[in-house]
Formats: sequence, structure tokens, C-alpha cells
Amino acid sequence: MGRANARRARQGGARRGGKNEKKSGIRRLFTWKKILGAVLGVCLLGILGFVGLYLYVGVPAGNPDAQRQSNIFKYADGSIMARDGKVNRESVPISKIPKDVQHAAVAAENKTFYQDAGVDLKGTLRGILKTLAGEGKQGGSTITQQYVKNYYLSQEQTVSRKLQEIVIALKVDNKLSKDDILAGYLNTSYYGRGAYGIQAAARAYYGVDSDKLTLAQGAYLASLLQAPNQYDWTNASDAGKKRVQERWAYALNNMVEMKWLSPDERAKQKFPVPKPPKPLPGQTGQNYYIVEEAKQELFAQGVDPKEFAAGGWTVTLSIDKSKQKDLEEAVKRKLTDELEPKKRTADAAAQLGAASVNPKDGHIVAMYGGEGPPKHYVNNATRQDYQPASTFKPAILASALENGSETQSGVRITPNTLYDGTNKRPVRGPGGEGYAPENEDQYSPGLINVQTATNKSVNTVFAQMAVDVGLEKVKKTANELGVTSNFPAKPAMALGSMGASPVQMAGMYATFDNHGQKVTPSLVVKAVHNTDGTDKDFPVKDPLGDHVLSRKTADTVTSVLTGVVNDGTASSAVKNTAYQAAGKTGTSDDNKSAWFVGYTPKLVTAVGMFGESPNGGKQVTLKGAGGGGRVNGGGYPAKVWADYTQAAVGDDAGEFDLDADMGAAVSPPSTPTPTPSAPATPTPTPSHTPSGTPTPSTSPSDGHSGRPTGRPTPTGSGSTPPDGGTTGTGGGTGTGGTGTGGTGNGGATGTGGNTGGSSATGGNLPNFGN
Repeated sequence: MGRANARRARQGGARRGGKNEKKSGIRRLFTWKKILGAVLGVCLLGILGFVGLYLYVGVPAGNPDAQRQSNIFKYADGSIMARDGKVNRESVPISKIPKDVQHAAVAAENKTFYQDAGVDLKGTLRGILKTLAGEGKQGGSTITQQYVKNYYLSQEQTVSRKLQEIVIALKVDNKLSKDDILAGYLNTSYYGRGAYGIQAAARAYYGVDSDKLTLAQGAYLASLLQAPNQYDWTNASDAGKKRVQERWAYALNNMVEMKWLSPDERAKQKFPVPKPPKPLPGQTGQNYYIVEEAKQELFAQGVDPKEFAAGGWTVTLSIDKSKQKDLEEAVKRKLTDELEPKKRTADAAAQLGAASVNPKDGHIVAMYGGEGPPKHYVNNATRQDYQPASTFKPAILASALENGSETQSGVRITPNTLYDGTNKRPVRGPGGEGYAPENEDQYSPGLINVQTATNKSVNTVFAQMAVDVGLEKVKKTANELGVTSNFPAKPAMALGSMGASPVQMAGMYATFDNHGQKVTPSLVVKAVHNTDGTDKDFPVKDPLGDHVLSRKTADTVTSVLTGVVNDGTASSAVKNTAYQAAGKTGTSDDNKSAWFVGYTPKLVTAVGMFGESPNGGKQVTLKGAGGGGRVNGGGYPAKVWADYTQAAVGDDAGEFDLDADMGAAVSPPSTPTPTPSAPATPTPTPSHTPSGTPTPSTSPSDGHSGRPTGRPTPTGSGSTPPDGGTTGTGGGTGTGGTGTGGTGNGGATGTGGNTGGSSATGGNLPNFGN
């Protein structure tokens, strides 16, 4: 028994010992120390991995799409004319976002924004787990993380992108101020209605700029950030409307919790129903031409087109909204309503361009470029491929006056100087050989003074005057006045044979109106470029330059041009006792262009009408447009000018302040009683009687129809010398009287007297040009 018990005891002990040995092996493998070590090792590896990731991942350059903004073009009054660009975004600095609106966004999206380090680890981990589980896009990001996603990264939902977001958010939070981060977030977030950024959203939903948003409006915009399309009040379902109101209340309640809003103020807030959506201001009609021309101005002044295309520019233009409307309506009333392009070929070819300029500051206040795209893309106000015709003639007179030029016979050129206006009279002098221009309708007035020649637009007089002045001098003056096309210095330029645009011609006449100070018409008043929330002014050029003409010269030209309006080729359409005006008509020989450029003391407007083939842009005649014959500058262009000017100047037209002693605007001096002289043999009365103040014609027109022809018969027994001057051996007769040795100066004469003054026996007829 003893042995047996001992044996059983030994066997049991052996079995127990085997079990203990087995347990000891498992413990050795999974001891608490090893488990803790493993956990710490994993944590350490994670920490080291994150440190490595933090060191490896840098803050990238901003996403180009996130930086892309629209360009804003504004009227002179600050209202928006158009947006240019694919993205409706206009970044604004944090200073232009009210503090209440900032707090509303923070309260709605991340109320601990001002205290956190830029990352919500719990929310981010939850988002990662749900992403891994395939549950779609998840929230949980801070404002800093959302800014990083908007500005630095893409919108994709992957674990690797989420890890990048965390690292970059930590770095951005360490690098930028909270205000900078919040501004970046509000400027890059999408609010619906195609609006990126809070400024575009403020315009899209409430029609105001961001700095005019109320707290209630700001809280609504903050609510949109969660679901922009579903929460847009216009499109939202009943459930969507209920949820956005709850979200709006949630933001305000959080503001109370964060001590940003008092309970009393919270109770006063009413849900601000947004306005219905409107189409973005686009580049249609005249806006297209104006915006494109404004861009060309900026590019010419040094703005990089690629930089401009990236957006962020706010360009304030000089366009006066009221005057722009007046101009468009004048074109419609006086031209397009009378055209029937489907019935008449000439009507389909008729194009009109116009530019209206304030002569005191040089800015364009209204512009008409054509029908607008898609019918017509070329801006008729800036195109330089049509002849300005006789509207160029004042440049010749200005050059003559400025240079103190003389006729071929040595007579100083003034408005009272007499010229031979005979049709097809050959031009005399260097450079004019072989040129004998026709006057329109073969008009042949004979002896005529410069004032009347301007009123009647006599080609032969101005062709000769151009040679008298010197062709290169005339070209130089024209260039200084703004006609910059590279045209040859030939007598034909007297007929405006070069190319010029309505904007350029408005600049020339504005220089006359501004007493000789150069005016280069401009649209851009101010240009501001916003980069990274910072506004930087671009220095735009002043439209006003140096004086290119003396005041005496410019004012004398204006004085002469008042005669065209009151008693010349434009009087039937333009003459108006309500305001003072000056101007000049122009009609090209082939009738491919017709012009009127006119001005009051405060407004200069050039109107050009052009014949252009609808099928290819080829220049064609305007003849027959409107169902009539030839289209003259005194017709449609002058009518459009008059209709627009009457509306635009209103009761504040002003008066010309002229430093001039000649021209139609100056009253002629009283004629002293002549001293009796020996009777002379009466001579025939000339068929045309020019004078310092022209005799009104019965029905002036640019075509000179119905005008007298023929050349006056010289008085006395004089002869006509080769240069066209007239000498006499006896003074003039009649009431105008003669005086021994006396000379005239172009003043009016009495019945039977010689015009241009009388001469003594054997004296030369004074002030007579070639």
C-alpha cells in the first residue's frame, strides 16, 4: 500500500508538473510587460511615423483653382457692370467682413476655432474610420482643415489626403494668424449660386457687398456652407428650408454660448429670406465692347494679360450709366429704328460707332460699339480702318494757326483769310503738284474765306491750306492731337484719307474743347488687384497730357466750328438754342463713312457711320441706307449726336469760354463810317460774298446741294496773278466805301463793296489766300 500510494503520488505530481510547465510557456510569451511594450512600440512607431510625415509633408503652393477669381468691372458710380472670368469669386480682406459675420461662420462650423491648434483629432479619426468603412464623405474638420482642403489640396476623400490635411493644418495654424486663416476660409468656400467666397455670396443672395452684410444674413450664409444647393432658399424643398432655418438658429445660439451675442440681441434676429437669383452681369451688348477696350487699355499700360486672366481685379470705369443709356437710346431712335436690313442691302451694311468724352478729365462717359456679339464683334468706336473724311479739316486749321502759317502770297492764315474755292482748282506750292480735288457736288464758290469754307466743307480750300502750312507740319499736329495712324503727308490728307476711330476723333475735338491741353480718351479710372486678400492699386495713366496747342489756337478753332453747327453742313440736324455747340461733319468720297464730331463746353461726342459687308467685313458704300441716297455726316450721325447730347447735357450745358477774336463765335467789330472818296465806276457784284460772319445758306447739307457756283468777278481793272491772288487798280465801290490806302480784314461790307475789306488804288486785296 505504501509503495502504491507513493507511486500514485509521484504520477500525480508529474502530471501537475507538466501542466505548470505548459502554463509557464504562455505566460512567458504574453506577459503584461511584453504587451505594454508592444503597445508602446506601436505608439512610438506611430509617433515617429507622424514626425517623419510632418517633416516630409510641406505646405504646398495654393491650388490655382482656389486662387482664381473673377474680374469685376464697375460703372463710374460703383455699381457692377460685368464680371469677367470663369469663376465667380472676389476675395476680400478680413477687414471687409463684419465681426458678427465672422463669428457666425465660426459658430456654425467650428466654435472652438480660436482655441484649437487647427486640428480636431477626434473628429478627424471618426471621419477616417467612416471613410474606410465606405460610408462616403464625412465631416469633423476644423475651419483650418477646411481652408487647407479648399486652398492647398483637392476635394477627394482618401486616407492619404486626410493625413496630408492634418499635417498641413497644423503647420498653417502655426504659421498664420487666426484672422488670416478665417479670411482664407471665407474667401475660398463655395456658397451655391456659382458663388465662391463670401463677397460673391453676399452679392448673389442679398445684392450687397460683404461689408454691408447684417448678422442675420451672415448667419444664413454660414448655414449654406454645410449644403449650399440644398439650403438655397429659392430651390430648397420644405425639408431643406426647415433644416437651413435650424442651422441658422444653431449658429446664432452658439454665438450666445460663446459670448459673442447677447440673448436680447439673439431674440431680435429674424430669418433673412434671400433675394431670388439673378444672372451674373455678363458681357453682352455694349458691355462686351466696353470691357474688352478697358482690358486693352490695361494691357497697354503694363498689366500682364496672363495675370489678369487669373482674376482678382476690380476695375472702375468712367462710364456714366445714365449717359450710356442715353447714347444707346439715341442710336435706336435716330438710326436702327429706321433701318430695314431684311429689305435693303445698304441697311444691312450700316454700322455705327460713337464715343462720348468729358473734355475736362479725358474720360469716356459713354460708348457705342455696334450691335454686340454674336452679330458684331468689332468695336466700331475704336476701329481705325475707316476714313474720318472732313472731320480731319480742323487739324489743318489748327496747324496753320499754331505755326503762324501764310498763304503762297504771304498772307497770314486766319478764319478771315480768303481762298479760291473753285472746284478742281489745282493745288499750288511744294508737295501739291498735280493735285486738284473735287468739292462735293462739284460745288464751286470761287472766292471764299476760311470760316465759310469750314462751314461748307470746301475741299479745294483745305487742300491748298495744307500745302501752305507744310504737309509734315500738318501731320505732326494731327499726331499730337491723337490721329496716330501712319498716313502719308500728302495733300489728300486734307480730305481725311487716313484711318481714324471715333475715340481718336473725340480726343482731337476734346483737345480743342479743353483749350489745347491734350486729351487721350480713357475708360479706366481705377484698377485694384487683389492677391492673397491684399488690395494693390495699379497706377493708371492720366488721360490729360501737356498742351499741344496754345489756348488761342484751340479756342479759335472752336469759334470757327460753331459756324458749322449754326450755319453749316450740320445746322439742320444739330442747331439748338438750348446749348452752345461746335463741330464738323465728314463724308468720304465713296460714301463708305459718314461722321459728325461735335461738342458742347462739357461734352465731346464723335459719331461715325460705316458701310461694312455683313458677310466678310469688307468696306462698302452707305448709299441707300435708310431708303435715301447718299448718307452724309449731317444726316444720321448728326441726328444721333443731337438726340444724345440733348438728353446728356440737360440744363447744365455750360458756355464756351473762348480766348479768340475771330471765327463764327466772335461778334464782328463795328464798321466805322467810311471817308468819302472820289466816285468810282461801279463794278459787278460778286456771285458769292464771303465774310467774317458767314451768310446763312438756305438749306445747308454735307452734300452742298443747291449751292451757288461760279467765281466772283474781281472789282476794278485788276488782273488775276498766277498764284490766285487778286490785285486791283481801284478800290471797291458802294456803301462799303473805299479809303485811300485803307485795307480790310475780312469784315462784312456794304452793298456793292468788295468782300474781305476794300483796297486803295493800286493796292492788293488783303487776306487773300491761294
